[in-house]
Amino acid sequence: MSNYQIATDCLHAGYRPGNGEPRNFPIVQSTTFRYETSEEMGKLFDLEASGYFYTRLQNPTNDTVAAKIAALEGGSAAMLLSSGQAANFYAIFNIAGCGDHVISSTSIYGGTFNLFAVTMKRMGIEFTFVDPECSEEELNAAFRPNTKAVFGETIANPALTILDIEKFAKAAHAHGVPLIMDNTFATPVNCRPFEWGCDIVTHSTTKYMDGHALTVGGAIVDSGKFDWNAHADKFPGLTTPDESYHGVTYTERFGLEGAFITKATVQLMRDLGSIPSPNNCFLLNIGLETLPLRMKKHCENAQAVAEYLQGHEKIAWVQYAGLPGDKYHERAQKYLPNGTCGVVIFGVKGGRAAAEKFMAGLKLASIATHVADAKTCVLHPASSTHRQMTDEELAAAGVSPDLVRFSVGIEDAKDLIADLEQALAAV
Repeated sequence: MSNYQIATDCLHAGYRPGNGEPRNFPIVQSTTFRYETSEEMGKLFDLEASGYFYTRLQNPTNDTVAAKIAALEGGSAAMLLSSGQAANFYAIFNIAGCGDHVISSTSIYGGTFNLFAVTMKRMGIEFTFVDPECSEEELNAAFRPNTKAVFGETIANPALTILDIEKFAKAAHAHGVPLIMDNTFATPVNCRPFEWGCDIVTHSTTKYMDGHALTVGGAIVDSGKFDWNAHADKFPGLTTPDESYHGVTYTERFGLEGAFITKATVQLMRDLGSIPSPNNCFLLNIGLETLPLRMKKHCENAQAVAEYLQGHEKIAWVQYAGLPGDKYHERAQKYLPNGTCGVVIFGVKGGRAAAEKFMAGLKLASIATHVADAKTCVLHPASSTHRQMTDEELAAAGVSPDLVRFSVGIEDAKDLIADLEQALAAV
């Protein structure tokens, strides 16, 4: 394919039909694939040939969509998973194990925080959480000899913190480790973290990429630029022989462009099996085709909603980087000049009780444990997605007790504002 613009790649990347072939790639809804001889299949098991033998590892439909997402992010390889949580787990666990250490921004999704601070801690991986606005000196002080990665979110859910990507990438690379970033809220339409020094990107494709709240899924994209061999002692899983595959060394066999994703697929997906169904991947692709159009509308609507709320007498505060004067406005102009996302956060005067009354009064927007799809939805994170966190952890994540997360859909902005107005009138 040529170097098309991202809107064109959303339609065409990953699949080029031949003469007489379907314009839309097919759903290969099969668990297994037939071969004439055991020798042919054996080459696949030894990683000596490419092909398909079991959908838990790879499937043509899934790989077609993964290739599209890799193209959208400007990466060298990608894999799809059954959820965004699985994507973040695999991205870390592919290079860190028991006895290792990872640095993460405090301002991340509550489920990811719990994955790191509780579940992966029980696996022997220790996480240090740093303030995303920490100084370079404070960030560098968090590194240890056994640090294997740095993690952050482009736009944090729900705090809407915009990470200083270059600062975190600079620190990670100075200590010989990759920067892994969850780019779910921005999507590659509004930010491509690889262009700012990030090494690995993850997504909850459940959100804007799918866009219609139809399918749960995740993705990992590798930039193909991090030099694992230059830090071979830190990443033996990639740079030394894997005896479970007859001694293959991933960086030697698949190069820097393919080593990380290949290892995650043939080791982690093989053993843990967080594969999405081909049908779900097909539906995800339908969402990807309209991603640029929807992101533009999401951002336009969110801007209108934020401006309305900013001047309302019953609103205590509003945060949206599109607002001049917002604490992340200047950073957004650098990293996300075409728009951030469709999520606005704010506080209703009167605290938690007032927020809950306001939410109950909404008629168009739905109270839902979801975000970033075509229909507007609203959530009170402190009592739902982040309820497992202490008050101190909530504060560190930028989640105040009165915070309302308003995920602006692609309805008419006038109708959304009317809904807000009548709900606030009852508070």
